[in-house]
Amino acid sequence: MNAAQIEVIGLIAGTLTTISFVPQVWQVWKSRSAKDISLGMYAIFVSGVALWLGYGVLAGSAPVFLANTVTLILAGAVLVMKIIFDRREK
Repeated sequence: MNAAQIEVIGLIAGTLTTISFVPQVWQVWKSRSAKDISLGMYAIFVSGVALWLGYGVLAGSAPVFLANTVTLILAGAVLVMKIIFDRREK
C-alpha cells in the first residue's frame, strides 16, 4: 500500500467519524435541550480533539488536521449548546 492509498484511508476514516456528530448536533439544536448529554464527557472530548488537531498540524497530517478541525467545530457546538440550554432550563 502506497502513501496516497494510506492517506485516502485516513480521509475516509476521518470523514466517517466526524460526520457521526452531525445527528447529535442537529438533535440538540432542534430540541433545544441537551439535558441527557454529559457535560464532563463533552468537555474532555473537545479538549482531546483540540490536542489531536494540534498534533495533526505539527505532524503535517492532512487527514488528522481536517477531521479534527470539523470534529472540534461539531463537538464544540454541542458543548456550547449544552451549557446554554442547561442554563435556560434552570
